[in-house]
Amino acid sequence: MSLTPGQAIASIAVMAVVTFLTRALPFLLFDRGESPPKLVLYLGRVLPPAIIAMLIVYCLRGVQFSAAAGWIPQFLAVAAVVILHVWKKNNLLSIFGGTILYMVLVQVVFAG
Repeated sequence: MSLTPGQAIASIAVMAVVTFLTRALPFLLFDRGESPPKLVLYLGRVLPPAIIAMLIVYCLRGVQFSAAAGWIPQFLAVAAVVILHVWKKNNLLSIFGGTILYMVLVQVVFAG
């Protein structure tokens, strides 16, 4: 299904407004002089680890133990992520390092 030019412009406008509001709303709702509500502080503390845990489960849901190529790359990539995070405490470095290692293992080492 292709969009007409009017539908495309309307879709882009709606996405732009929603994106702007998601960026601006926290500044409009929470004055800089006041501290955020306790619920917001709680969610800020609890959600990042919960989201990382969900991503781990999602990424490892299809692991097959029938062949070494089915589980060794995932195991090594997860171990690399844990080691990098414990060592550097940098989420982006951990995620990118584990992803790069996984892709190298799958594409080069365990290819075929």
